[in-house]
Amino acid sequence: SLEFKKVKRQDDCCEFDLSSTFQEIPNFQADHHLLRILNASSNKRLHYVAVEGLVQAIGEPISSQFVPRRHGVIQKITVHEHWKYWNSALKTWVSKKVNKQQTTNTVPFSLVQPGAYISEVSVRVDSPLEASGDYLEQVHKRLRQAKEGLMDAVVGELSGEKPVALEEREELLHVGSALTAFGELVLEQDKIMRLQPPKDGRSYVLIPGDYKSFIQRRENSANMWKGLTALFGITGFALVAGFIHGAANQDKKN
Repeated sequence: SLEFKKVKRQDDCCEFDLSSTFQEIPNFQADHHLLRILNASSNKRLHYVAVEGLVQAIGEPISSQFVPRRHGVIQKITVHEHWKYWNSALKTWVSKKVNKQQTTNTVPFSLVQPGAYISEVSVRVDSPLEASGDYLEQVHKRLRQAKEGLMDAVVGELSGEKPVALEEREELLHVGSALTAFGELVLEQDKIMRLQPPKDGRSYVLIPGDYKSFIQRRENSANMWKGLTALFGITGFALVAGFIHGAANQDKKN
């Protein structure tokens, strides 16, 4: 049978908002060109840039807990319970997810240039858990049904609550996956590049995929909303015009 524990709920939902002028943000790959620019910059610092590259673990990566030969640098395992509660007003059982438990593991990692077999130049990503963005990929999801005996059924009916299932989910930021990071870039010891949360309050964001794909997704989304706005505007105008026309005809008849 499954074990259910009462724990405090946690929310893992995070949102981010980049400026509408995101296309003006300087974009670089993790290569020698970026290293030269950073070396020549004031205080060896770029206050807000986008850096794209492939994820590479610094040291041993994290192995997936559920999927063989899957490795990552950030791992999030979420477990929550499915319960049913008796709603006396509706005279029915209502399902709810409760008691979320979340474990997050991370190892140091950097971004390297795609196609570089020997990563002489890389950008280390600091404090990745402080970043927003939907950059984790779900690699495992399982729903384990609770085993209910006769006594459990009786107790559930009397108390008005009973366990249904336990859901477990694992998400990873894979080694070798493409990632674009928005943040402040600094140079240490003339060769170590670090991307960190901006000190001026701007968003620290990690985005799956390369920079070009990110821009394309943003443009597609913006065009979709413009189209919907125009469609609803035309529809609304037609409805109002129809209402006015109908009211005018009614007045004439009267």
